[in-house]
Amino acid sequence: MPNENAAELVIDHTHCRAICDEIGDRLRDILKREASEVPPRLLELIDKLTELEHQPSIVPSIEDMSIRGAAIRGSADPVLPATNRLSASVDL
Repeated sequence: MPNENAAELVIDHTHCRAICDEIGDRLRDILKREASEVPPRLLELIDKLTELEHQPSIVPSIEDMSIRGAAIRGSADPVLPATNRLSASVDL
């Protein structure tokens, strides 16, 4: 039969936080001892990712897309992106 007092067990925020912090500290200690070296290939990939983050983006900004969209809608002969030229000619 389950313990009837267990249903009445209520832990306030302060004690709950303290328990979570203690569990986290113990896990960090255990994992520190078991941690192994990071594989060299993973380190290379992380370095490559760091380099790529500092490169200029090839994705247009939302402002560029808005200006281009307004220019296309406002012109008499809209220039369709290369991916839409074929489908636009088929629809005609």
